[in-house]
Amino acid sequence: MAAGETGAPAGSRAALLVLADGRFPAGGHAHSGGAEAAVKAGRVRDAATLETFCRGRLHTAGLTAAGLAAAAAAGLDPLTLDEAADARTPSPALRAAARRLGRQLTRAVRATWPSPELEALVAARPRGAHQPIVLGLAARAAGLTALDAAYAAVYESVSGPATAVVRLLGLDPFDATGVLARLAPELDAVAARAAAAASEGLDALPAGGAPLLDIMAEHHAAWPVRLFAT
Repeated sequence: MAAGETGAPAGSRAALLVLADGRFPAGGHAHSGGAEAAVKAGRVRDAATLETFCRGRLHTAGLTAAGLAAAAAAGLDPLTLDEAADARTPSPALRAAARRLGRQLTRAVRATWPSPELEALVAARPRGAHQPIVLGLAARAAGLTALDAAYAAVYESVSGPATAVVRLLGLDPFDATGVLARLAPELDAVAARAAAAASEGLDALPAGGAPLLDIMAEHHAAWPVRLFAT
């Protein structure tokens, strides 16, 4: 894979598999992406409603995260992108969670693909940068492309809720995997859209919102007992 798109040493497509692997120690296993609140509200009850939930999340929060990650991988200023991520995250609970996940991902990336750009971001954001920005810098340091970073972000946006619902509902894992497989063409389209927007600069980045996810996140954060952080 050529390095011209990122300015980093040429990486391997296998690095994308490592980055997107659910076992990569980035802290995502503790988050349901809103699925826990959706299950309690009765909006997610089975494989069909999980698919609807994941599709909605993919085309809103997933697209926005993928655009930010792709932009960071393409070399846009991480601090400016972090501010853009704040502006695209109206829920205080989700902003805090994104920064916690960013800190956890930073620890993992330092051990795998350390980079001066990541260290500069850490110095400027000691309390953590938004997770998609760190994800994009990880992809850049691994020699991956902006499109690769977008793929990692969109896959995470749906695989997290799907995995969480297996635990929350006792859903058959085969059914949850089938949901992800059926969404694959849409993952392709959203990742491509995010990467294309990133190539046009900051003003072209997606800013799609999901107000219900934001509202549910605020309610979920106030629960005295919950299985997932979000």
